[in-house]
Amino acid sequence: MSDSTSTPNAAANASGGSRSSQDSESLLQQAEVALKEVEDSLRGPKVQKYRLEELIGEGGPPEKVSMDLLRDVTLDLKIELGRTRMHLDEILQLRKGSVVTLDKLAGDPVDIYVNGRLVARGEVLVLNDNFCVRVAELVGSDAIQ
Repeated sequence: MSDSTSTPNAAANASGGSRSSQDSESLLQQAEVALKEVEDSLRGPKVQKYRLEELIGEGGPPEKVSMDLLRDVTLDLKIELGRTRMHLDEILQLRKGSVVTLDKLAGDPVDIYVNGRLVARGEVLVLNDNFCVRVAELVGSDAIQ
């Protein structure tokens, strides 16, 4: 009985061992082929150089650029009279007729912002019952906040 069981096991081990080494060899060859393909794709110059002249276009830049192109551009203009800090409970107590004190005095210049950038300072006037602002000073780029 031991002879009959040992013979099939030995045959199974022998064939299983050779199958396993054949599978390993096959996997190793497949991995080597895949690695070679990756290396070849990294080495090959398949990328074309970009030519800057394509950016210019056929007509080239216009001879004259006038400000008329910008006249219809919409900008956000804000005039800031002043600022203050308040707690939430103070804001909740605001009613019609409440007075909010600002950090600027009467007669101090107001800040004029265009698209969030400080561009000028001016003085508040009343003209025909409307508030208006007279520009008193243009602010340079070094003073922009």
